[in-house]
Amino acid sequence: MTPSVTIDFVSDVVCPWCALGATALEQAIENVAGEVSVELTYKPFELNPNMPAEGEKAVEHLMRKYGRTAQDVANGKAMQIERGNAIGFKFDLEKRTHFYNTFDAHRLLFWASEQGRQVALKKILLRAYFSEGQNPSDQQTLARLAAEAGLDQEQAREVLASGAYAAEVRELEAFYQQRGINSVPAMVLNGRHLVSGSQSVEYYEQMLRQMASASAEA
Repeated sequence: MTPSVTIDFVSDVVCPWCALGATALEQAIENVAGEVSVELTYKPFELNPNMPAEGEKAVEHLMRKYGRTAQDVANGKAMQIERGNAIGFKFDLEKRTHFYNTFDAHRLLFWASEQGRQVALKKILLRAYFSEGQNPSDQQTLARLAAEAGLDQEQAREVLASGAYAAEVRELEAFYQQRGINSVPAMVLNGRHLVSGSQSVEYYEQMLRQMASASAEA
């Protein structure tokens, strides 16, 4: 019997390190296919829960929030682009002009998990924002991206318009914050083991094999 590992991946769709971590983890999961069965679920975290609907210009936001200089921001972009290129994730950070509120995106991801399409939607949302500069707070954009992920576009519109899953998302956000997760990406493996930050494909592979081995011995 193939040993199994569950992963709760706590992240935001406007977090570049989350995009890197998710891409590296996806490759690691592919590399251990047949050895380890992985159940991956994305959990919500909002970097900017009070962000207004129109968003905030990206460079100004990073300078204000983190006390960085324009050169610091440029250096960070270059590092993210380099790391993305190494694992096949394209950052086009000239198109990523703003940071946006992501609460509706998290509501849609929660619904997508019930439909069995959450992982596909998460990947599309990250690409849409970081590679194409699309707005993840715009409900029409979100519904269209849901269709790309194999979900029903009209149902996605209904979910977004209705405010569905707001309570569930807030509850999950509070759950992880109360357990000390205040930066992302963060992963909880088998409900117990925390891995923080964006790691390499090789690191995630080793982690999955170690967790599977421990599960098999338990």
